[in-house]
Amino acid sequence: MLDIARVQRELKEAGFDGWLLYDFRNRDPLAYRILGLDFGKFTTRRWFYWIPAVGEPVKLVSKVEAGKLDALPGVKVQYRSWRELHAALQQTLGAARRVAMQFSPLGNIPYVSIVDGGTIDLIRSFGYEVVSSAGLVQTFEAVLDHAAYESHVEAGVRVQRIKDEAFALVGSELRAGRRITPFDVQQFIVRRFGEEGLDCMGEYPIVGTNEQPADPHFEPTPENARPIRRGDTILIDLWAKLAQPRAIFYDITWCGFVGTDPPAKYVEIFSVVRDARDAALDFVRARFAAGEPVHGFEVDDVCRGVVERAGYGEYFVHRTGHSIGEEVHGNGVNIDNLETKDERLLVPGICFSIEPGIYLEGEMAVRSEIDVFITPAGTVEVAGAMQRELVLIDVG
Repeated sequence: MLDIARVQRELKEAGFDGWLLYDFRNRDPLAYRILGLDFGKFTTRRWFYWIPAVGEPVKLVSKVEAGKLDALPGVKVQYRSWRELHAALQQTLGAARRVAMQFSPLGNIPYVSIVDGGTIDLIRSFGYEVVSSAGLVQTFEAVLDHAAYESHVEAGVRVQRIKDEAFALVGSELRAGRRITPFDVQQFIVRRFGEEGLDCMGEYPIVGTNEQPADPHFEPTPENARPIRRGDTILIDLWAKLAQPRAIFYDITWCGFVGTDPPAKYVEIFSVVRDARDAALDFVRARFAAGEPVHGFEVDDVCRGVVERAGYGEYFVHRTGHSIGEEVHGNGVNIDNLETKDERLLVPGICFSIEPGIYLEGEMAVRSEIDVFITPAGTVEVAGAMQRELVLIDVG
């Protein structure tokens, strides 16, 4: 159950007069998770849940689905017509001025920009200022407790082991003269996930050679499978979590070369990506050590700057990193000033990836991905090994 007193403390700290959560026809999964409601039950009428910074919450529901919010604390108000709904909303919000909703100005943070424009217009028409709930969503959706982080660390131990086994499998099969493809490696990883008690929720790892991972979301299939050969570059991106409730994902990418003498350009772009990754991590650590705030977009700028100064900026085609939670792409701050401008703060308790990449279409690609956690004490931790050099696969 949502801790209303905690929500109210966060609202006061943010300078908001309340949080108006809203849904119609199951459009906002965030609202259901935050409130502890069952998202699987279809909603055919609009409901609103108002949590004021001071005072008792209000449940505004249709007479047709009057019990929709009964599990939540607060006063229940029922409406029948749209006119009654509008009047009840105004009465519920009362003297509030700044109303937080799942909304993002200019769509800067689309992950929380869920409430439709017409409903935003409606609230504004009553004279209220609608502000983004993005920071609140992060607090109640993406801040991990100790048990959640421990599940992330344990998943990391197993995923790192499986990653090592996957690279070793390529070497052993080629040394034995047997055919192996990226699809075979992917299927090996998925099988090992099951054996290790891990769940990737049906989203399978990326394994590609040479130009294939220049498509950042390349998907190996039986149709595009081809033999891995000496002289190939290889990228493995794998993610999974413990197969248990409330577990947190672990997500890494490592790169290697089939042989012992990788091409100079491949070594060069790997070094650039590694250094960009480390610069971003060092920046976050320095800001927290100094007690200074740091936003997602700022970390992206630092990381991307390294790649740009090396002359590969146009080949770094995605954000630097994403929030990690019970879903591999979580609902906290992303490390992004490219695809979006994520103005949310990095705060204690969040987990996110740092994963710069260079993608040379038709030729080769490199990505290096680590998972970063900000402890409640404000220290910056990385679970598991960080790739320092290319994995060289000795095939004899």
